[in-house]
Amino acid sequence: MRSVHHPHHLLLIGEGNFSFAAGLCKAAGCETHITATCLESEDTVSRQALAKDNIQYLRDRGAEVRFCVDCAKLKEHFWPAERNFDRIYFNFPHCGRKAGVKQNRELLAKFFCSCREVLAEKGEVHVALCKGQGGTPADQPMREWHNSWQVVAVAAEAGFILSSIHPFNIGDACQYKSTGYRNQDKSFCTEGALNHIFTRSLPLLHLRPTICQTELEGKLVSVAVPEIFADKINRRFLDVNSEHPVRTINNKLIDELGKSIPVQKVRCSLPLVFRTGCPASPPLDAIWMVRVVEGSPDLTSSTNKMSQDTKAFSFPSGLPEWCRTDQDDNWVPEQCYLSPSLLGSLHRVIQEMEFLPGTFLVLSGLSFQKCKISPYALPIFQETVFLCVVDKGTEDSCIQLLMKNLARALSSLSQSSGFNFGWTIDKSEKSHLGTSETSEPQLLRSKYFITVQCDASDPDSKGLCIGTVSTAPWQPTSTSQEIVCASLNLDLLAMHVCEIPDWRLLWTSDERFLNQFSGGVLGPFKHFSLYPPSYVHDVSFWVPEAGEFDETHFHTIARRVSSETVVSVQLLDSFQCPGAARTSLCYRLKYQSCDRALSHKQVAAMQMKLRQEIQRCLHVILR
Repeated sequence: MRSVHHPHHLLLIGEGNFSFAAGLCKAAGCETHITATCLESEDTVSRQALAKDNIQYLRDRGAEVRFCVDCAKLKEHFWPAERNFDRIYFNFPHCGRKAGVKQNRELLAKFFCSCREVLAEKGEVHVALCKGQGGTPADQPMREWHNSWQVVAVAAEAGFILSSIHPFNIGDACQYKSTGYRNQDKSFCTEGALNHIFTRSLPLLHLRPTICQTELEGKLVSVAVPEIFADKINRRFLDVNSEHPVRTINNKLIDELGKSIPVQKVRCSLPLVFRTGCPASPPLDAIWMVRVVEGSPDLTSSTNKMSQDTKAFSFPSGLPEWCRTDQDDNWVPEQCYLSPSLLGSLHRVIQEMEFLPGTFLVLSGLSFQKCKISPYALPIFQETVFLCVVDKGTEDSCIQLLMKNLARALSSLSQSSGFNFGWTIDKSEKSHLGTSETSEPQLLRSKYFITVQCDASDPDSKGLCIGTVSTAPWQPTSTSQEIVCASLNLDLLAMHVCEIPDWRLLWTSDERFLNQFSGGVLGPFKHFSLYPPSYVHDVSFWVPEAGEFDETHFHTIARRVSSETVVSVQLLDSFQCPGAARTSLCYRLKYQSCDRALSHKQVAAMQMKLRQEIQRCLHVILR
């Protein structure tokens, strides 16, 4: 995160001889107001060497000096109008004497909770720790986790994330003299010390079921949107006013292709949901099934013309009964699913559009796929499709033209971003680290796969599929025309162009993400949450004797109950009970947030909810 540009109000906690405060006061401008505090009384502190002179120096320059200030109860020491500090400094906090790591972690925990009440909304908390104390990879050597102060996890309990870390530079405060070794007027070693800068995190999302109005086969319907999509369904990353990197990449691709071949953006309605049972329905285990009710009970009837421009409603006390009861008469009898790919709209778009022969139509919008948890497996993503109708027998030449220009567009995108990622377009059957192969209509014939290398410097590194080049017969098949199309997963492409390691970052609401890409800039992403804490929990259960265990459904439940904070699910053990048909499974789940503070207490509640939900939904027997 960028530092506060002009920190006007600084609070210093736990000063010993006030030498740091004096050095900071000397370096700060006249507009900066410093409040320096310590836990001891003025009489006690004044006995330390240099302390009396430093205190007088501060007062002579308008700084405020306060004594007997408890870092765990900051709110009690400041009037409401004063509780708006731009920065809070706490250098080398310690309980004193021979206090162990547990006591010092508890001190930090109370301090961070106290900071939350007096820090400005975009303020910073600076905590300097001695070499190895923090417990982050920045400490060299890094202590064992249980022997560190676990500063990032402790801060997360109070809603703070570590946004920056750098060496504690005494030169920044040239008068600084460490003191307080074992509660004595003695210095301690600050070599290798690190300054940890914390900022506020957005609160962890607790999403409720959402009803989304959209169009299905010409009728207004209400869709029960899965909870994990409730905060994503109306984000409109591809809108004209958006500065999201996904839109920037999409525009650059379209513009680059348009230099060599005629392209035309499609602005007609694109379906958000489809009914099952049609010939082109994808496999049920690869799509997000949803319940749909015709009309809009208890909802306003307004909706946008575009089917993917939805109007969402969230119910404060959960989903109403008509949404939860499978046998309810209000439900449309057929099952429906969220669009797994824009490729399912090819024939409808072509029939509705008028375009010149040889012109490539461009469709862009949201798609959904059911997948297991992985940094590269995206349950929701922005997709763009280029399609053209050609005469039978000429589709191969059209494919070659499309691939040639796609290759040039991808190369241009790579160069403009400053990050040269490797990519290929070939006939490989599947991707290696994930999949962007959406659940396409059965009539599509994929001929080529667009793959990027995760490590461009390693020619042997495995690739990740970000799209396909396909053909499909015109409907009805008696006609002498074919459809040539290319589908690209824009989210996966954006991750590689901007070096974004986790797809969830594309959907963060934290302004520190979008600010990096304002004005259409495509540079390497810089983390604003460093070394986020992770928590590991195991769950074991007996699988029912009758029926197969759906592992994808298990992953889906983990996504939902954890608000997308489960980052990996690993099968640790599987065995069959001797003399019985039932099987026991043990899974290990790793919880970690890439953009928000995640505490141990929150994860414990999520794990308990997971146990309840898999028992209810999968009918397993917990062990």
